[in-house]
Amino acid sequence: MDYILAIDQGTTGTTALLVDRNLKRIAQAERDFKQHFPKPGWVEHDPDDIWAAAVKTIGAVVKRINPKKIAAIGITNQRETLCFWDKKTRENLSHAIVWQDRRTASICEKFKAKGLEKIIRQKTGLLLDPYFSGTKALWALRNWSRVKSACRQGRLAAGTIDSYLTARLSAGRSHVTEPSNASRTMAFHLTKHFWDDELCEMLGTPKSIWPEVLPSMGLFARTKGVPGLPDGIAITGILGDQQAALLGQACIKEGMAKCTYGTGAFLLFNTGNKPVRSKHRLLTTIAWAKNKEDYAYALEGSAFIAGAAVQWFRDGLGLIKKTSEIESLAGSVPSTDGVVFVPALTGLGAPHWNPKATGMFTGITRGTTKAHLARALLEGIAFQNTDILKAMEQDIKKPLKSLNVDGGAAVNNLLMQFQADILGVKLNRPKYLETTGLGAVFAAGLGIGIWKNLSDIEKTWQSDRVFKPTMKPAERQKALERWHEAIYRT
Repeated sequence: MDYILAIDQGTTGTTALLVDRNLKRIAQAERDFKQHFPKPGWVEHDPDDIWAAAVKTIGAVVKRINPKKIAAIGITNQRETLCFWDKKTRENLSHAIVWQDRRTASICEKFKAKGLEKIIRQKTGLLLDPYFSGTKALWALRNWSRVKSACRQGRLAAGTIDSYLTARLSAGRSHVTEPSNASRTMAFHLTKHFWDDELCEMLGTPKSIWPEVLPSMGLFARTKGVPGLPDGIAITGILGDQQAALLGQACIKEGMAKCTYGTGAFLLFNTGNKPVRSKHRLLTTIAWAKNKEDYAYALEGSAFIAGAAVQWFRDGLGLIKKTSEIESLAGSVPSTDGVVFVPALTGLGAPHWNPKATGMFTGITRGTTKAHLARALLEGIAFQNTDILKAMEQDIKKPLKSLNVDGGAAVNNLLMQFQADILGVKLNRPKYLETTGLGAVFAAGLGIGIWKNLSDIEKTWQSDRVFKPTMKPAERQKALERWHEAIYRT
């Protein structure tokens, strides 16, 4: 058995990755699928489109090998998106409600008015927000007749994308998930590790609709009837996408952190075997479970805008033709000449939590050029991540020693150097930047015994470049003061 197959199922597309035991990439394939926006603020996926994309990408990568030599399959997925299907017929009962969907905002407001946010925060580590899966399930049970009918008949299966894919890969024989995904539903107890009766009653969701929760690394199911694959291949690793990136970055010890620079920025800080309750409204989440007793936790903070700011600079302002041009443009000036950019294009996330904030350039003069704006934009991305990481340090009461970085914008050397400078810690950029898929590979390999423990994962991780801070403390302090003044103005 020579290969591991990873399925990285994202918000806009699916990637299949095939590697050998030495982590050599044998093949990779991507396929986008349609997004559905039935009403303003609503976002849906057709689960059949997701499955079709998975089948296509799997078929593309296994052409080059004998698929009987695949030792295991790992899955990583967009987390809070919720699917509904019939346990007996395996038929989809509706579209999936995507994590970006805001249709349950009024439900969340009613819950807050009843004083329920405190108990949700205490039991789940989450905020009361439409982002998470629980209120999506409540809305579907109230508004979609087929979902409601299947629930009455005891035939309803609800689950995040990992559950749906595992069900399809196993011809409906399995209805399972694991803790990093279950902990994003608002129905799963953060420390007792079960579907909570009180939370399920609050959400109007019978426990019977939720999947069985298994450790993140171990046997979930075996393939059955999957085009291009033989029956019986073990699915042995599942993680939500950001937790997969944490594992893919080998952030396996307490105090290690990663930042994924995508459309937004997602930061996870490994807090070890005990959850840390945030005083800055950061999320407390499960990182992974090696077995039923050995859980790792993380603090999570998200910045809504990262790479999306560069896209806006390109498409909205028309100041560059390609996103890759921003680094050379920004590097053509030695500083921003006092210009500060607050990337609050869709409000401010953690730790400020100001949904009404808007994006802003400050410090513009007659001498300001588009190069100064470009440099300020990149620095703004780093500033907001610094606020999140400093809040995490305060919650954990320990300093951040280093930060592992990945995602598309991590290729920008100017951004990475400024991030190291303004944080005052070194940044480690890996050779393989798409670490979510690698995390799924690691989880599957651990689940089947290719790697014996997490320390083996750390040994396989390879650095591409280390960015060391060069900014003097006084200069850093002045820069942060300018940033916080700009934040105050928003």
